[in-house]
Amino acid sequence: MSEQDDVKTDETMKNEASELPSDEERQLLRDSVRGYLEQYWPAEKAVELANDNDQVRRIWIGLVEQGLGALGIEPTEGGLREILVVMEELGRAACPAPMIATALANIALQRKVGPSSDVASLLAELHTGHSVVAFSLGKFDGDLNAGSANYANGAINGTVAFVEGVEIATHALVLVDGFALAIVKKDSTGVRVTPTPGLSVPSLSEIEFNNAPASVVKLGQALFEELGSLSRLALVARALGATGRAFEMVVEYAKERTQFGQPIGKFQAVQHKLANCLTGIEGVRQTLLAAATSFDHGSPDWRVFASASYAFAGPALRQVSLETHHTFGAIGYSEEHEAPRHFKRVHGDLSRHGGVRRAREELAHYLIDHGNSLPEYDLGPAGNAFRDEVNTWLRTYWSGERKAVHEALPFEKRKWNTEFTKAVAAKGWIGISWPMEFGGKALSPIQQAAFHEAMTFAHAPARAHFCAAYMQAPAIMKFGTPQQKEKFIPKILRGDLSFCLGYSEPGSGSDLASLRTSAVLDGDQWVINGQKLWCTDGDKAQYIWLATRTDPAAKPKHAGISMFAVPLNAPGITVRPSKALYGHTFCTIFLDNVRVPADALIGGVNGGWAVITSALADERLLMGASVSEARSAFNLLVEQVRSSQSRDDAAVRDRIGMLAAELEVSRRFMAHGVRMAEQALVPVAEAAISKHYTGEFMERLGEASLDILGAGATLSEGSSGALSNGALEQLLRFSLMVVIAGGTAEIQRNLIAVRGLNLPR
Repeated sequence: MSEQDDVKTDETMKNEASELPSDEERQLLRDSVRGYLEQYWPAEKAVELANDNDQVRRIWIGLVEQGLGALGIEPTEGGLREILVVMEELGRAACPAPMIATALANIALQRKVGPSSDVASLLAELHTGHSVVAFSLGKFDGDLNAGSANYANGAINGTVAFVEGVEIATHALVLVDGFALAIVKKDSTGVRVTPTPGLSVPSLSEIEFNNAPASVVKLGQALFEELGSLSRLALVARALGATGRAFEMVVEYAKERTQFGQPIGKFQAVQHKLANCLTGIEGVRQTLLAAATSFDHGSPDWRVFASASYAFAGPALRQVSLETHHTFGAIGYSEEHEAPRHFKRVHGDLSRHGGVRRAREELAHYLIDHGNSLPEYDLGPAGNAFRDEVNTWLRTYWSGERKAVHEALPFEKRKWNTEFTKAVAAKGWIGISWPMEFGGKALSPIQQAAFHEAMTFAHAPARAHFCAAYMQAPAIMKFGTPQQKEKFIPKILRGDLSFCLGYSEPGSGSDLASLRTSAVLDGDQWVINGQKLWCTDGDKAQYIWLATRTDPAAKPKHAGISMFAVPLNAPGITVRPSKALYGHTFCTIFLDNVRVPADALIGGVNGGWAVITSALADERLLMGASVSEARSAFNLLVEQVRSSQSRDDAAVRDRIGMLAAELEVSRRFMAHGVRMAEQALVPVAEAAISKHYTGEFMERLGEASLDILGAGATLSEGSSGALSNGALEQLLRFSLMVVIAGGTAEIQRNLIAVRGLNLPR
């Protein structure tokens, strides 16, 4: 075969991007494939069927008849996201149908179809199931032991290893030098296939070519280099399906299996283990979707996202697979159980193409050698435009002498800047997500996230006022009286009012329902007594958002809680500031016979729990948005590595690649919560995942900075020799607050277990 002119133009592909399948259509595809496999590839026979070549051919013919053999040809009919949906379902069913090789062949050859092309004949046979291909990346595989083959004078020579699906293939497709794809019939002379049994079922194979007749198609460098990334994403999707199926089973097992008189899923150790597993699975799911979406929309950044997905998926899914077996115990160790087949698939797939090491090096190369940072997200036309507007304003207003004067202040004084807050308020941006009836701009959650990320990334000093806008204001809009809305909302919108949180007490931290600060009605006033701990900005705010007990006998305890908005200058309030580890102050607030009017009550008597949980959900999403600060610190770390002697150190580069992948996961968790908010969904478990993962990632990032950069990263701002002017050591201290505030990471795992996995309380 000779290289043909591309039939599809770039303009054609651009037009197709607006006509791609919808989420609903992908769900229909998933349901269809799952239903077909459940009928014709039942779980109890999957291992037996997978070792029978005739059965594998039969199931593939059935899937081809549903149109799956043509995925990758026409993006409007099915692009990478659809291919990955099928791969995930095949992994879930432990079915080795040759979807990867077929999809790679379609993508590689789709532009090479001429009027009477031999390529057209091969593709037509693939789409009817009359031909089946095995695809090898050859020496471009990424695995040092994958072998290589060369094409010259109409023949192919060499040996390639780790090739999937050779048993049922009619053709082998092999990448060779010259950005070309060699095509050889498996039954040709000079072709010898040797099965290499291992974790993969059916086994991978080695193919030896000895002057085997072949034809070649020139692909071009860009397409040639893409195929490896596409193959890796397909393997991640299949491993995700296998992991997800085993995890579904073990969660149900944890609900049913009893030990010591109760389900093992009630034990916190098991709950936290499974919560970690769900976090890993969702991290892979979100990064995989992001990479595939970027590819389908023609983004040049898709390969960065693909490397991040593979770098994270390797350790994450393998660990989930291990923890699944730990929870099953001996019952999951029998080959008669489903779990072993999924264990093999996950470990087999995620070790191919150079594995995690290669993906991390790709990220390190992109960041360190090319001087890049992780790409910005495509937020859609409105989101992108608003992000550009905010960044343009920040470059104009928050720059030069104004910013320099503020940043010259001691660190603990840089969190607040009244002038800056007033400038933001003048733009109408404090209430960007509020309904217009309250003076807001009614912008979307995506635009709100873009705004917050831009402000945080620029180290803008408005966090405290934004907390009031994101937490207290929505609660007042939802639960407040008309008079309360009139009193508080305009002041918050102008930047004239801020709150500190009055939740935690001695003995009542994460167990907020046990709080004891009392509010007793005396005539037309409430008398409040108690103590609140760890009140961030309690020495600067005007009000405390105060949780009290108004019914000591309530069952359950949280039913007797009421919320108040109390001015911090009220008689009987004493604020005692303390210096926090992360460089700012938090306060202990004492309330001794503090009298407040009846209109200080928010949400009605004993209605405080609904107010608290509503505000906490917003707070956890806000805490998850701290990923912007982690992103800024990560960029500083990479800058230090670029200019140091360690830039070529393999261990350092591997660590940077790992951190980049974890940062991308944290960003995707935040973006997922925003997408749910766009759909008017309440992301309870999702916000908990985002919050705990982001905080713990920030801890890992801070610790890694010390390992990579040494003692210079431990020095504070202003110190001689302080790297990045102390920003990295500050991040490490700040990370503890992100992990603990708004509910500790352990509490978040409890939420994930109970609300996300429905494990018993």
